[in-house]
Amino acid sequence: MIRVIAGNKGSGKTKRLIDITNDALKQEHGIVVFIDDDKRYMYDLRHEIRFVDASEYEGVHGATADVFLGFLSGMLSVNYDITLICIDAFLKLIKSTPIEETEGFFARLDALSRQSGCNFVMSVSHDAETLPPFVGQYVSAE
Repeated sequence: MIRVIAGNKGSGKTKRLIDITNDALKQEHGIVVFIDDDKRYMYDLRHEIRFVDASEYEGVHGATADVFLGFLSGMLSVNYDITLICIDAFLKLIKSTPIEETEGFFARLDALSRQSGCNFVMSVSHDAETLPPFVGQYVSAE
């Protein structure tokens, strides 16, 4: 399953994503991972959550969507116990790929989710109503 939290800058997406991530520990029976582009929110997460600062990994922060998908696939290939990956600032992480060019990424992420049994929740700084339909189908209504 993929879930997208969309909204313009300052609309509370990150706070919502942090709450979802912390609350997930009550339901998830595996490892919960939170990926961000810096360490700013590391201490807002419960200590059981694996925090990943993507800027620490050469070529990941600001890479293409395909490179980022490889990063996610690599995480899942070495740890079968990951059941939820939350991604903050998705468009910052793939800033070399415009959202309109990520249809293949979302199709492959959906396949990866099904294959691995891992769910993905991500925040996207973009007006929900103007997102391409291949992203809009994952937008969370809450």
